Amino acid sequence: MNKAQFVELVQASGNYKTKVEAEAAIKAFTEAVASALVKKEDVSLVGFGSFGASLQKGKSGKVPGTDKTYTTKDKMVPKFKAGKGLKDRVAAGK
Repeated sequence: MNKAQFVELVQASGNYKTKVEAEAAIKAFTEAVASALVKKEDVSLVGFGSFGASLQKGKSGKVPGTDKTYTTKDKMVPKFKAGKGLKDRVAAGK
């Protein structure tokens, strides 16, 4: 599903009158979650899941086929953990 299709789905699910309103709602949600994660705050939506930020340790490795090596630095990465309600709905939709 691409963004335009998702906007149409949100419009129908949320009873928005226009696609512009639905797209604004999606943008507001994603901006709010991103802002919370930047502040290292978790966002929990009961029945849906939780968004969080966690530290990913740096690593070193070798580029296949060459003698070159690389190292990455520690960084914060976003994580999502699905809630029981979401898991149950997806499993029932098989």
